[in-house]
Amino acid sequence: MTRIVADISVSLDGFVTGPDAGPDNGLGTGGEALHTWAFSDDPEDRRILREATARSGAVVLGRRLFDVVDGPHGWDDTTGYGAGEVGKPAFVVMTSRPPRSVRLTGLDWTFVTTGPTDAVTTARALAEAASADRGEDLDVVLMGGGATVGSALAAGLVDELTLHLAPVVLGSGTPLFTSTAPRTLVQRAVTPTSTATHLTYDVH
Repeated sequence: MTRIVADISVSLDGFVTGPDAGPDNGLGTGGEALHTWAFSDDPEDRRILREATARSGAVVLGRRLFDVVDGPHGWDDTTGYGAGEVGKPAFVVMTSRPPRSVRLTGLDWTFVTTGPTDAVTTARALAEAASADRGEDLDVVLMGGGATVGSALAAGLVDELTLHLAPVVLGSGTPLFTSTAPRTLVQRAVTPTSTATHLTYDVH
């Protein structure tokens, strides 16, 4: 069964970027510390990254994040989604207007202009097709940014929330939770490593 998994790194004070985030400074000032775990040699960090990448049938992201990863200082062969791990999933971008061109033409991009529900529905269809091809259940992963994950949570679209809690206080930046409606979370896993605390919740 295809699950909808929101997976994002966050600071102790609830920010998914530092201050002054933008196309040329995607993680904001100090925001690189949120993703130290993804480049760590800690065996548990590597396992968590490997398993998350392996289960990704399709990935949803917002337009601001797309502009960062597709920008001149964005992803490359060493820093792309799950770089060094297996597979390259399809990507679905939530946007009010598709870009005129795409730099990362080697990736499968779909642009959805009609909101989070349609973006997740599109990603689910892509993940289910990938599941059929590979003969195993694959998930839709909402990788961010914060507004994308928050809107999906608010719309009741998320089955599982995975937070990579970095040991840093950023003070300001892009918050993960703003006006999200109350949700009951059931804690399913807690994995502390040398760089982060990885938290997994079922969302009801």
